Amino acid sequence: MVSGERSVKLEDVGPILDRAREAAIEYYRLTGKPLGITGEYGEYVAAERLGLELAEARTAGYDATDSAGRCVQIKARSIPREKKLVGQRLGSIRLDHEWDVVLLVVMDELFELRWIFEAERPAIEVALKAPGSKARNERGALSLAKFKSIGRQIWPTAG
Repeated sequence: MVSGERSVKLEDVGPILDRAREAAIEYYRLTGKPLGITGEYGEYVAAERLGLELAEARTAGYDATDSAGRCVQIKARSIPREKKLVGQRLGSIRLDHEWDVVLLVVMDELFELRWIFEAERPAIEVALKAPGSKARNERGALSLAKFKSIGRQIWPTAG
């Protein structure tokens, strides 16, 4: 963690995010539209499952640090179980910010964790700089399929 920054305690935000999750599920059932908590809830779930320390809000480039001191950017998607991952994209990954690894947290429509994938910065840089897609090259948006191909599944682990 960069000196001078404070971390967010999971035990403080957990109960709040659990209430927000319930509200988001109810809202989705009533309207068919997402409430917009996927990113925050995904960060919380990843931190809880992987023992990450959440960074202060609005920390440029990363959302958490791991036990090795790596800066971790977390991208989360909520995808209904009946839908495939094909065609889905991650949010923007900016190469001009500090981060070492990106996690992709995939949850279902009830915010139940399905998978967590991890990709290292060098592999992401190569993928983002490859000739081709405007979304990838200019906006830093990788498809979920591409992210999975350059990364590895870290949750659940093979037992």
